[in-house]
Amino acid sequence: LLARCADELGQPEPRAAATASGAVTAGLGEGIDAGVIFGVVLVNALIGYWQEAKAEGALAALARSVATPITVRRGGHRRQLDASQLVPGDIVLLAAGDRVPADLRLMHQHELQTDESPLTGESQPVSKQAAALAADTLLADRSNMAWAGTTVVAGQGSGLVIATGDATETGRIAGLIAAAPDLATPLTRKMVRFSNWLLWAIGGLAGLTFAVGLARGESTFDMFMAAVALAVGAIPEGLPAAVTVTLAIGVARMARRRAIIRHLPAVETLGSTTVICSDKTGTLTENAMTVRVLWCGGEGYAVEGQGYTPDGAIRHDEMPATIAGAVRECLIAGALCNDASLRNERGRWQITGGDENTLPSHY
Repeated sequence: LLARCADELGQPEPRAAATASGAVTAGLGEGIDAGVIFGVVLVNALIGYWQEAKAEGALAALARSVATPITVRRGGHRRQLDASQLVPGDIVLLAAGDRVPADLRLMHQHELQTDESPLTGESQPVSKQAAALAADTLLADRSNMAWAGTTVVAGQGSGLVIATGDATETGRIAGLIAAAPDLATPLTRKMVRFSNWLLWAIGGLAGLTFAVGLARGESTFDMFMAAVALAVGAIPEGLPAAVTVTLAIGVARMARRRAIIRHLPAVETLGSTTVICSDKTGTLTENAMTVRVLWCGGEGYAVEGQGYTPDGAIRHDEMPATIAGAVRECLIAGALCNDASLRNERGRWQITGGDENTLPSHY
């Protein structure tokens, strides 16, 4: 825990200096001073640890809230499992709207298409087939594979799990990202420069004090004690604690605005962000695509409603439309051509099954 604060802020120098000063002070019998030094560092570390634990817990809760069950065939029977329960050799059943939970070798497919933009950047749906391919086929051309993290946009199929978790292609990319060095923020860079300058200045003054005292004939022990006292008094042990508390307050304020921050220094840059830009393969959405306009009998009808909640109306020229004629036939065709089901789980409306991306918002 003594190292948490400096590790969070990217400042090993203050941590080492404070810890070394506390150890030397304790070795010299100054228990009160050593207790104060270690106490400040410990409180600082606890604040960082508590804040990061809260962020990790929030991220875990968010992951659980968006988790969707998958359909597998085990022992000749269909079962619904969580993706974390998959093992190589399982047979996963896919339908339109499903997120592929693992790397799958397709066994059967019917007009199956997947959105592989998260993995390859391809913006158009990719058609799949179950025939064997050459072993040296490029990843983007392996049409008999369904990759973890991609989404089925049309058709049906089944596939054999060949890799899960970190062993998948998406997991390998995540591992490369995790291995990338952390980028320093402007605040951490300034703190590192300031701490380096401060430590050199304090070390120089302590050494000068020790040398001047020896030149004047003072005892070595007395001058060593004076140099240590100067170093302990000059090092701002409260600075890391003050910075950590300030960043923790910023993280709490961002959390109230529904922005979860895992590492404290990130609040400086994220808190200053006013515009987020993303390309067509990284669009930020609510993970719910609904029909907003029906085109029936040569006329357009506006579909009102929010998400999958079964509340809304169909309007024509800003007036409630009569569900008859072409509108009724269009809705019947949409209902018969998909196997989606709408259900209310814990007060939240969710949809499961094929063609969920084309279901009107209130049906």
